[in-house]
Amino acid sequence: MEPRRNQDPGRVRRKRIEAGLNQTTLARKAGISKNHMSQVERGVVGASPRVLKQIADVLDCQIADLMPPEPAAAGSAV
Repeated sequence: MEPRRNQDPGRVRRKRIEAGLNQTTLARKAGISKNHMSQVERGVVGASPRVLKQIADVLDCQIADLMPPEPAAAGSAV
C-alpha cells in the first residue's frame, strides 16, 4: 500500500530545482530537517499543510503548485 501524501514529489523537486536550491538550503529556509525534506521529495512521507506552506513560501509559489494535478472530471473522457 502506497503512503498517503499531500504533495506531488516530482513537482516539489522540480520547483526546488527551478528555484536553484538544493535540499539542504530549502529545508533550512523552510524550517524543516534535510531528512524530512528528502522524504517529502521522495514521497516517503506526506507533508503537513503547514510544511507545504513553508516550502511554497520559500519557493515563491502556491501550495497548489506542489500538489498532484486535478483528476479529469468524470464523464469527460472520450
